[in-house]
Amino acid sequence: MAGAVMSDEFRSELYQASRIKRRRATQDEVRERRRGLWEIVAEGAPMTVRQVFYQATVRGIVDKTENDYNKVQTDLVFLRKSGAMPYGWLADSTRWQRKPETYSSVEHALAETAKFYRKALWTNIDAHVEVWLEKDALAGVIYPITSEYDVPLMVTRGYASLSFLHNAAEEIKSFEKPTYIYHLGDYDPSGVDAQRKVKETLREMAPESDIFFHAVAVSRSQIEAWDLPTRPTKSSDTRAKTFGDISVELDAIAPDMLRALVRACLERHLPADQLQILKVAEQSEREVIKAFVSGGS
Repeated sequence: MAGAVMSDEFRSELYQASRIKRRRATQDEVRERRRGLWEIVAEGAPMTVRQVFYQATVRGIVDKTENDYNKVQTDLVFLRKSGAMPYGWLADSTRWQRKPETYSSVEHALAETAKFYRKALWTNIDAHVEVWLEKDALAGVIYPITSEYDVPLMVTRGYASLSFLHNAAEEIKSFEKPTYIYHLGDYDPSGVDAQRKVKETLREMAPESDIFFHAVAVSRSQIEAWDLPTRPTKSSDTRAKTFGDISVELDAIAPDMLRALVRACLERHLPADQLQILKVAEQSEREVIKAFVSGGS
């Protein structure tokens, strides 16, 4: 995230920066670069820093080098600290806290219940749907959609642990309906293999369940159709020999397009206008709770 030290893995993925000493950017050029970055985030928020960097390379604002990645990080810090960019426009799902929800009174608890009351969307739908995401940094980009559609977002951080997969399989076995899993991950040897491992292990651990696994992104067809920024496949990866020369990070897909992909997957399972109908019923029931709180005060 912004202000963090770049990982060795990401550093190795960037094209090597030129060793030729470059001219220092003028103040006007820096302002223009920051204006371009602001426009990218304004269009796609919430975004991760890496997503902003990829979109900036596509638009020719910066080069695909470690030096320019650092410039993007620095500029985004400046834009937020100066007040030009809201902090919430950039997502960071790697840092969080645990704290139980507490209330000052029963009335307060009921008032909060009314405020955040959600009606279950999938109760009468013959499908259990989950979205699986390889990168926790992108969870904040995807969560607005999975939250809106009342769908679990499962973040694996690369290869999912056996305990994580076991818990997921036990949950799947509890449903008396088919499970549809939509997976998003990098197009590289490890990313594709991680998808395979999730699919195989879940089916092995829940053999009686109907599990339909769909690799949503990144695909070879998306790379070509959307002209996504690529990087050389790491030769150090033992699976690289049969994979191909190019790899693409999930971050390379524009955030709005990524959210649209997830939304389209979820809407396949819902009747037309189901979400809007539920929201009307939800608001009506929320008013009932509010009236109960007011009447008991």
